Amino acid sequence: MNTPLPLLDEEANPLFNQSLEKGLAVLCAFSAQRRSMTLADVAVAADISKSSAQRMVFTLEQLGFVRKHPQTRRYQLTPRVMRIGFNYLAANALIDLANPYLSELTNVTTETTCLTEPDGLEMVYVARFVSAQFVPVHMPIGSRIPMYCTASGRAWLSALPDEEALALLRVSDRVVHTRCTITDESAILAELNQARQRGYAVNREELFLGDMTLGAPVIGSHGRPVAAVHIVAPTSRWTLEEAESRLGRSLLACARSLSNSVRALG
Repeated sequence: MNTPLPLLDEEANPLFNQSLEKGLAVLCAFSAQRRSMTLADVAVAADISKSSAQRMVFTLEQLGFVRKHPQTRRYQLTPRVMRIGFNYLAANALIDLANPYLSELTNVTTETTCLTEPDGLEMVYVARFVSAQFVPVHMPIGSRIPMYCTASGRAWLSALPDEEALALLRVSDRVVHTRCTITDESAILAELNQARQRGYAVNREELFLGDMTLGAPVIGSHGRPVAAVHIVAPTSRWTLEEAESRLGRSLLACARSLSNSVRALG
């Protein structure tokens, strides 16, 4: 999934740099669905003029962030783009704190465990420890998933004040991904209420068939959620009842310990 970078009101603030905004929009326009593009494609995908696209692509090419394929003459990203994302991962103290807890959780449960952080209406994978067993869906670091229909997203929403969670749900594009996807507002709110009561949220094949997850929020020093931890429980190995019975307690212990460490860090 790839969410385009929104272009903001050019008169919002005189300090706002529109050229930088457009350059970032170009980088964000590339995705699994748009692995390579012509200049015209870039202009459409980034929602900028063709002349702006030409200037942005030329600059990014000179800086080494995009390159032109010698045969197709189409532009694509280069590995240099990963420097930006890696710098975030390297500078993120939460990830350093979480890694030992995730490792232990995977050892205890033998299942894949992940840490996600919120960005807009999505959760972003920032840490992951993979099970040696079959996992139905590959979600590398940097993958993005919608909040409304995933365990980590609902876990994070459940730790917000009711009015904030409701506001985010109402602006979400609640797409039906599988036959199991819950999109009804009242039904999702009921899921959030259950998550508050038991301490974790559940996703039963709502984003990908065969993929079931349990997620719990990580609470920061001001009592607000900063991330979510989730366990992948493939339906080929687990029923919901078994997953809750055998994984839920370990997940809650991990999330609480990580929350304590985050609050201690300040």
